[in-house]
Amino acid sequence: MISNNILPVEVKTPQDILQQTAAHVKARRLELNLTQEGLAVRAGLKLPTYRHFERTGEISWRGLLQIGFALNALQDFEGLFAQRQYQSIDEILNATTVHRKRGQLK
Repeated sequence: MISNNILPVEVKTPQDILQQTAAHVKARRLELNLTQEGLAVRAGLKLPTYRHFERTGEISWRGLLQIGFALNALQDFEGLFAQRQYQSIDEILNATTVHRKRGQLK
């Protein structure tokens, strides 16, 4: 009998992450005992916009930030795409240097 020692890899699509984010927001909204309308008002969004977000995960970046502000969760966005934090000098020395390239106008 051959054993498969490969760990399963969970690959999430952008749509999966959108829906997961909406589920996290909904859970936080319910923890705070807010209705959809209550959170929409606090976030400065129209109720149909907020409902669409909870259902599909789709919303503008500004709308998502407004929801984060209303839920006192803006700090959760600060690390998004942040520059890598190195743990040792060896990591710095072994890091691949990224050179900026400029596109050409045609």
